Amino acid sequence: MDFLEILKAIILGIVEGITEWLPISSTGHMILVDEFLKLNVSSGFKEMFLVVIQLGAILAVVGLYFDKLIPFSFKRGFSIEKDKMSMWFKIIVACIPAAIVGVIWDDELNALFYNYQTVSIMLILFGILFILIENYNKGKRPRITTISEITYQTALIIGIFQLVAAVFPGTSRSGSTILGALLIGVSRTVAAEFTFFLAVPIMLGASVLKVFKFGFSFTDSEIVILTTGMIVAFVMSIVAIKFLVNYIKKHDFKVFGWYRIVLGAVVLLYFAIRNVLFL
Repeated sequence: MDFLEILKAIILGIVEGITEWLPISSTGHMILVDEFLKLNVSSGFKEMFLVVIQLGAILAVVGLYFDKLIPFSFKRGFSIEKDKMSMWFKIIVACIPAAIVGVIWDDELNALFYNYQTVSIMLILFGILFILIENYNKGKRPRITTISEITYQTALIIGIFQLVAAVFPGTSRSGSTILGALLIGVSRTVAAEFTFFLAVPIMLGASVLKVFKFGFSFTDSEIVILTTGMIVAFVMSIVAIKFLVNYIKKHDFKVFGWYRIVLGAVVLLYFAIRNVLFL
């Protein structure tokens, strides 16, 4: 087993774990990282790997929010907590648009939009929107300040924003859902938490879909690379989630908007220069 490939998996796990939860687009970062750090694996495994390492990120959410996510209680015999079940029904409603589009048109959408031009444009566009919406909301009190106040209608609207991220890489799944939630009056903390919860079924479903498409025949080195990436993504996700939750208690999302704009410009500039040099 080549240690260099394990090191690459560690770096990719770090990037995935951090950028999956901050509203800055994991795809945009992965495209840049892939330019300088290419895994020596088959294209099929690489495509699957970049999605399935998200399972580590999902486990981080489940671990951090276990009490809020699990609707079953065994304190006084088995019981189901209705408020948590209601939350899960709303999460399912929010996931339906992206799930339908992802299952039916996943390959077609990747072929059409998985390129640096789309990623750069969406990074910049949603960066601008973050700044504009935060300025618009300045001084206003959010209408929704707890998860339980999210209605099915609100959940569906957030789900439609999540659909935008499923179609256009670079939008950022967390970025689009947080932006949509802020736009309809959800507080920053609740918007972030609901985004974390939405990720569990969406990312789990995407990972299962990719594994089935790839098949279950892994070499020993592929298992090591995949496991390493997932473990690192899990650890870094815990760090990123805790950072984001603490940060937005005192700050808004505008810094992420500016970061997205700069990153989008860097991606465009880098590929423009590369294309000129290698014509």
